[in-house]
Amino acid sequence: MNSTTPQDIIETPPSINGFTKLFAGLFSYLLHPVFIPLYVTSFLLYIHPYAFVGFSDHNRSNTLLIITLNLVFFPLLSVLLLKAVGFIDSIFLITQKDRIIPYIASGIFFFWTYTVFKEQHSYPIILVVYIFGIFLASSFALLANIYCKVSMHTIGMGGWLGLFLILMYTNSMLMTWPLCIVFILSGLAGTARLLAKSHNNFELYLGYVIGIASQLIAAYFLNK
Repeated sequence: MNSTTPQDIIETPPSINGFTKLFAGLFSYLLHPVFIPLYVTSFLLYIHPYAFVGFSDHNRSNTLLIITLNLVFFPLLSVLLLKAVGFIDSIFLITQKDRIIPYIASGIFFFWTYTVFKEQHSYPIILVVYIFGIFLASSFALLANIYCKVSMHTIGMGGWLGLFLILMYTNSMLMTWPLCIVFILSGLAGTARLLAKSHNNFELYLGYVIGIASQLIAAYFLNK
Protein backbone atom coordinates (compact mmCIF):
# COMPACT_ATOMS: atom_id res chain seq x y z
CA MET A 1 0.00 0.00 0.00
CA ASN A 2 1.34 3.43 -0.98
CA SER A 3 1.81 5.53 2.17
CA THR A 4 2.71 8.76 0.35
CA THR A 5 0.53 11.66 1.42
CA PRO A 6 -0.17 14.95 -0.38
CA GLN A 7 2.01 16.65 2.25
CA ASP A 8 4.97 14.43 1.30
CA ILE A 9 4.58 15.37 -2.35
CA ILE A 10 4.55 19.08 -1.52
CA GLU A 11 7.64 18.85 0.72
CA THR A 12 9.66 16.60 -1.62
CA PRO A 13 9.27 17.67 -5.27
CA PRO A 14 9.85 14.71 -7.61
CA SER A 15 12.17 16.79 -9.79
CA ILE A 16 14.80 17.39 -7.11
CA ASN A 17 16.60 14.06 -7.59
CA GLY A 18 16.70 14.51 -11.33
CA PHE A 19 18.10 18.01 -10.99
CA THR A 20 20.75 16.81 -8.55
CA LYS A 21 21.85 14.07 -10.95
CA LEU A 22 21.91 16.54 -13.83
CA PHE A 23 24.00 19.03 -11.83
CA ALA A 24 26.44 16.36 -10.66
CA GLY A 25 26.80 14.86 -14.12
CA LEU A 26 27.14 18.17 -15.96
CA PHE A 27 29.90 19.60 -13.79
CA SER A 28 31.62 16.24 -13.40
CA TYR A 29 32.05 16.14 -17.19
CA LEU A 30 32.74 19.84 -17.82
CA LEU A 31 35.31 19.98 -15.02
CA HIS A 32 36.78 16.54 -15.60
CA PRO A 33 40.50 16.63 -14.75
CA VAL A 34 41.52 15.49 -18.22
CA PHE A 35 40.11 18.73 -19.69
CA ILE A 36 41.63 21.13 -17.15
CA PRO A 37 44.99 21.44 -19.00
CA LEU A 38 43.06 22.63 -22.07
CA TYR A 39 41.32 25.34 -20.06
CA VAL A 40 44.51 26.48 -18.34
CA THR A 41 46.59 26.48 -21.52
CA SER A 42 43.89 28.38 -23.41
CA PHE A 43 43.91 31.00 -20.66
CA LEU A 44 47.67 31.40 -20.92
CA LEU A 45 47.58 31.48 -24.72
CA TYR A 46 44.67 33.79 -25.37
CA ILE A 47 43.82 35.74 -22.18
CA HIS A 48 47.04 36.28 -20.26
CA PRO A 49 48.66 39.40 -21.78
CA TYR A 50 52.32 38.37 -21.46
CA ALA A 51 52.64 34.57 -21.17
CA PHE A 52 52.86 33.96 -24.92
CA VAL A 53 53.76 37.42 -26.14
CA GLY A 54 55.45 37.26 -29.53
CA PHE A 55 53.86 33.93 -30.46
CA SER A 56 52.04 33.90 -33.79
CA ASP A 57 48.52 32.49 -34.09
CA HIS A 58 50.00 29.44 -35.79
CA ASN A 59 52.43 28.80 -32.93
CA ARG A 60 49.66 29.26 -30.37
CA SER A 61 47.49 26.73 -32.20
CA ASN A 62 50.40 24.27 -32.36
CA THR A 63 50.96 24.66 -28.62
CA LEU A 64 47.32 23.92 -27.89
CA LEU A 65 47.47 20.92 -30.22
CA ILE A 66 50.51 19.49 -28.40
CA ILE A 67 48.75 19.91 -25.06
CA THR A 68 45.58 18.30 -26.44
CA LEU A 69 47.44 15.28 -27.77
CA ASN A 70 49.74 14.64 -24.82
CA LEU A 71 47.66 15.69 -21.83
CA VAL A 72 44.15 14.87 -23.06
CA PHE A 73 44.02 12.45 -26.00
CA PHE A 74 46.73 9.99 -25.00
CA PRO A 75 45.60 9.66 -21.35
CA LEU A 76 42.02 9.11 -22.54
CA LEU A 77 43.18 6.60 -25.14
CA SER A 78 45.20 4.69 -22.56
CA VAL A 79 42.10 4.34 -20.36
CA LEU A 80 40.02 3.09 -23.30
CA LEU A 81 42.71 0.57 -24.26
CA LEU A 82 43.03 -0.65 -20.67
CA LYS A 83 39.27 -1.21 -20.56
CA ALA A 84 39.35 -2.99 -23.94
CA VAL A 85 41.98 -5.49 -22.79
CA GLY A 86 40.34 -5.99 -19.42
CA PHE A 87 42.93 -4.41 -17.13
CA ILE A 88 40.31 -2.08 -15.62
CA ASP A 89 36.63 -2.68 -14.92
CA SER A 90 35.29 0.75 -15.88
CA ILE A 91 36.47 3.75 -17.90
CA PHE A 92 35.15 5.88 -15.04
CA LEU A 93 37.89 4.47 -12.75
CA ILE A 94 35.47 3.87 -9.92
CA THR A 95 37.78 1.78 -7.73
CA GLN A 96 41.28 2.42 -6.42
CA LYS A 97 42.49 -0.68 -8.26
CA ASP A 98 41.25 0.70 -11.58
CA ARG A 99 43.23 3.91 -11.07
CA ILE A 100 46.71 2.46 -10.62
CA ILE A 101 47.73 1.85 -14.25
CA PRO A 102 46.01 5.01 -15.61
CA TYR A 103 47.93 7.10 -13.04
CA ILE A 104 51.20 5.55 -14.18
CA ALA A 105 50.39 5.85 -17.89
CA SER A 106 49.23 9.45 -17.57
CA GLY A 107 52.30 10.29 -15.49
CA ILE A 108 54.51 9.09 -18.34
CA PHE A 109 52.70 11.36 -20.81
CA PHE A 110 52.87 14.28 -18.38
CA PHE A 111 56.60 13.87 -17.79
CA TRP A 112 57.31 13.52 -21.52
CA THR A 113 55.38 16.72 -22.26
CA TYR A 114 57.18 18.55 -19.46
CA THR A 115 60.55 17.44 -20.87
CA VAL A 116 59.65 18.57 -24.40
CA PHE A 117 58.51 22.02 -23.30
CA LYS A 118 61.41 22.42 -20.88
CA GLU A 119 63.94 21.84 -23.66
CA GLN A 120 62.18 24.30 -25.99
CA HIS A 121 63.29 27.57 -24.42
CA SER A 122 60.88 29.66 -26.47
CA TYR A 123 58.01 28.50 -24.26
CA PRO A 124 57.20 30.51 -21.13
CA ILE A 125 58.32 29.07 -17.82
CA ILE A 126 54.80 29.31 -16.42
CA LEU A 127 53.59 26.64 -18.86
CA VAL A 128 56.55 24.39 -17.98
CA VAL A 129 55.76 24.89 -14.29
CA TYR A 130 52.12 23.94 -14.82
CA ILE A 131 52.94 20.74 -16.71
CA PHE A 132 55.57 19.72 -14.16
CA GLY A 133 52.96 20.38 -11.47
CA ILE A 134 50.54 18.06 -13.26
CA PHE A 135 53.19 15.34 -13.28
CA LEU A 136 53.84 15.83 -9.55
CA ALA A 137 50.10 15.74 -8.83
CA SER A 138 49.68 12.44 -10.70
CA SER A 139 52.62 11.01 -8.73
CA PHE A 140 51.21 12.15 -5.38
CA ALA A 141 47.78 10.86 -6.39
CA LEU A 142 49.26 7.45 -7.15
CA LEU A 143 50.74 7.33 -3.65
CA ALA A 144 47.53 8.59 -2.03
CA ASN A 145 45.57 5.97 -3.97
CA ILE A 146 47.17 3.31 -1.77
CA TYR A 147 45.16 4.62 1.18
CA CYS A 148 42.05 6.25 -0.30
CA LYS A 149 40.26 7.08 -3.53
CA VAL A 150 41.38 10.70 -3.69
CA SER A 151 39.28 12.86 -6.02
CA MET A 152 40.92 13.41 -9.40
CA HIS A 153 38.44 16.23 -10.06
CA THR A 154 39.59 18.25 -7.08
CA ILE A 155 43.24 17.48 -7.89
CA GLY A 156 42.66 19.03 -11.30
CA MET A 157 40.85 22.05 -9.91
CA GLY A 158 43.48 22.43 -7.18
CA GLY A 159 46.16 22.54 -9.86
CA TRP A 160 44.21 25.24 -11.69
CA LEU A 161 43.91 27.23 -8.47
CA GLY A 162 47.58 26.72 -7.66
CA LEU A 163 48.71 28.05 -11.03
CA PHE A 164 46.50 31.13 -10.71
CA LEU A 165 47.91 31.79 -7.24
CA ILE A 166 51.39 31.67 -8.79
CA LEU A 167 50.32 34.12 -11.50
CA MET A 168 48.89 36.42 -8.82
CA TYR A 169 52.21 36.29 -6.95
CA THR A 170 54.17 37.22 -10.08
CA ASN A 171 51.98 40.33 -10.63
CA SER A 172 51.96 39.59 -14.36
CA MET A 173 48.27 40.45 -14.63
CA LEU A 174 45.31 41.33 -12.42
CA MET A 175 44.10 37.94 -11.22
CA THR A 176 41.08 38.99 -9.14
CA TRP A 177 38.35 37.88 -11.52
CA PRO A 178 40.13 34.77 -12.86
CA LEU A 179 40.77 33.57 -9.29
CA CYS A 180 37.16 34.22 -8.28
CA ILE A 181 35.88 32.24 -11.24
CA VAL A 182 38.19 29.28 -10.56
CA PHE A 183 37.29 29.31 -6.85
CA ILE A 184 33.62 29.03 -7.82
CA LEU A 185 34.32 26.30 -10.37
CA SER A 186 36.38 24.41 -7.79
CA GLY A 187 33.46 24.51 -5.39
CA LEU A 188 31.08 23.33 -8.10
CA ALA A 189 33.38 20.43 -9.00
CA GLY A 190 33.66 19.31 -5.39
CA THR A 191 29.93 19.68 -4.82
CA ALA A 192 29.16 17.67 -7.95
CA ARG A 193 31.39 14.79 -6.86
CA LEU A 194 29.87 14.86 -3.38
CA LEU A 195 26.32 14.80 -4.76
CA ALA A 196 27.28 11.94 -7.06
CA LYS A 197 28.42 10.08 -3.92
CA SER A 198 31.76 9.40 -5.60
CA HIS A 199 33.88 10.70 -2.71
CA ASN A 200 33.73 11.74 0.91
CA ASN A 201 34.86 15.12 2.24
CA PHE A 202 38.36 13.95 3.10
CA GLU A 203 39.00 12.63 -0.42
CA LEU A 204 37.79 15.91 -1.92
CA TYR A 205 39.88 18.13 0.35
CA LEU A 206 42.94 15.93 -0.10
CA GLY A 207 42.58 16.40 -3.86
CA TYR A 208 42.57 20.19 -3.52
CA VAL A 209 45.67 20.04 -1.31
CA ILE A 210 47.55 17.78 -3.73
CA GLY A 211 46.66 19.95 -6.73
CA ILE A 212 47.63 23.26 -5.15
CA ALA A 213 50.75 21.91 -3.42
CA SER A 214 52.01 20.29 -6.63
CA GLN A 215 51.92 23.59 -8.51
CA LEU A 216 53.64 25.47 -5.68
CA ILE A 217 56.38 22.83 -5.43
CA ALA A 218 56.88 22.88 -9.21
CA ALA A 219 57.15 26.67 -9.19
CA TYR A 220 59.64 26.58 -6.33
CA PHE A 221 62.02 24.12 -7.99
CA LEU A 222 61.80 25.47 -11.54
CA ASN A 223 62.26 29.08 -10.52
CA LYS A 224 65.29 28.52 -8.28
